[in-house]
Amino acid sequence: MNILISNDDGYQAPGILALYEALKDLGRVEVVAPEQNNSAKSNALTLHSPLYVHEARPGFRYVNGTPADCVHIALTGLLDYKPDLVVSGINNGANMGDDTIYSGTVGAAMEGYLFGIPAIAFSQVDKGWAHIDAAAAKARELVQQLMAQGPVQGEPWLLNVNIPNQPVANIKDLRVTRLGRRHSAERVITQTSPRGETMYWIGSAGPAKDDSDGTDFHATFEGHWSVTPLHVDLTEHVSLSAWSQRLKNRAA
Repeated sequence: MNILISNDDGYQAPGILALYEALKDLGRVEVVAPEQNNSAKSNALTLHSPLYVHEARPGFRYVNGTPADCVHIALTGLLDYKPDLVVSGINNGANMGDDTIYSGTVGAAMEGYLFGIPAIAFSQVDKGWAHIDAAAAKARELVQQLMAQGPVQGEPWLLNVNIPNQPVANIKDLRVTRLGRRHSAERVITQTSPRGETMYWIGSAGPAKDDSDGTDFHATFEGHWSVTPLHVDLTEHVSLSAWSQRLKNRAA
């Protein structure tokens, strides 16, 4: 089993170190991760400045770029083999609902998925790294379960996993969920710089809007760890015919 690990918190973050330790004996495991924190970078690629790869220690490399950069470089030239699995995380905080659109953790995993490789994004529900070893143990449990099922048949898959910050014994059984929704983000924060210019800071994410039964929000609130299958097709299929008719009438 060849496993590529990345993240968005940076190659020295406790989450990726714990994930590497949990998976390192399952096969050939390598880390290619951002040099610095790249939270909320989504699927961004760096196109107008050079990227550099440095080795921190055997099996651990870091890139002066985004999470998607790291996986993209790894899969298009840095590695001399194709990984069987791309794993991202463990993120410092939840990636549920609308978070997945912005998440660099999910973006790194999605880059692997776009290259035809099964991928998993792991996150802890709360920030602060509490019980990170328990989250890593759950990550290992899921990877081992999927490995035991043999090679992937058909199309690759992309899983988004959120794990409560609890000891292993306190984490309830896995729930397969759909994404919930959040309210709009909090207001932008403004400050004045030492030079008198106005600075703007993006506000924090809003509270859950749809946290009903079956969502990732609901499952983790109840103490379960949540697994949500994702896909990349953003087409609103149910409205295709309606839009076709609407625009046909406009043209007429």
